[in-house]
Amino acid sequence: MKLPADSTNPFVRLLRSFWVPTERSMRAWALASVVVNAGITVTGAGVRVTASGLGCPTWPRCTPDSFVPVLHPEVDPLNMAVEFGNRLLTFLVLAVGVACVLAALRMAPRRTSLVRLAWLQPVGIVAQALWGGLVVNTMLNPFTVGMHYLISSGLIAVCWLLYARSGEGDAPVRRITHRDIRRLGHVLLAAVFVLLVVGVGVSGTGPHSGDALASRFDFDIEAIARFHADIAYAVVGLTFALLFALHVTNAPRPARRAALALFGVELLQGVIGYTQWFLAVPAMLVLLHVLGSTLVWIAALRVVTSLRSRDREPAPVSPSPTETAAAL
Repeated sequence: MKLPADSTNPFVRLLRSFWVPTERSMRAWALASVVVNAGITVTGAGVRVTASGLGCPTWPRCTPDSFVPVLHPEVDPLNMAVEFGNRLLTFLVLAVGVACVLAALRMAPRRTSLVRLAWLQPVGIVAQALWGGLVVNTMLNPFTVGMHYLISSGLIAVCWLLYARSGEGDAPVRRITHRDIRRLGHVLLAAVFVLLVVGVGVSGTGPHSGDALASRFDFDIEAIARFHADIAYAVVGLTFALLFALHVTNAPRPARRAALALFGVELLQGVIGYTQWFLAVPAMLVLLHVLGSTLVWIAALRVVTSLRSRDREPAPVSPSPTETAAAL
């Protein structure tokens, strides 16, 4: 398929961005994948806090006899619309993932590292959709709901790594900070992931289950919330330590800015967390807290990838469609 070399048509430019990709367009699609995966994570929380988790009581159909919403005496139309809308967003996320795969395959020269990372997106999205069916079939069991969120966090990590790697070369990793500082960054990332896992436990114990029929974890809500807060304090402490270490060693500015951004997001997230607790966990603040947790995760990933680099050294490549056509 031949596309005009230069066009003001937005549709043609969109096609060129993944059919005749550049490093810039590859990074743009990778960043778009981060955004849409983060977005569907937040809208999924919106399904839960609006009690729309069983708005479509079956899967893959919305109702036992229809793939699209139809009036059902036992389901509120608004809940059905919210849940079905979230299911539709899956196709947008999948489309962006497919665009990333095409862009990685069409890059000249083709980079195997990017192709592998790109393929993880559509595969992970399909797996996530199938897991969503399990969530519905288990009547919003808090374990399956929590895993739904954590799988999304894993997909966001893959998308961010694709974004970071598409702006680098394929040479071996080169540290741009002290070895121990980079290790501290990895410890911080692990602590943030533990924070997310415990946060899932809090959500699975709290009042917003997604539907009146959903079960809850048998934890003491105050005890697990305090445990979650303790881990949050540890994460903030590790972030401050990393920020201080980067400052005193005069680390590159991108690393310092990434750590400072993470610290700021954590503080805002703490304000939201304590506010929602003292206001008896209102739905809107729960939604903001999920958004905050997603931003903390992305910011932590950004910190880790800012602590190293890869030079643009030629890597083993396989012939791409563009190269093959040129050779003929």
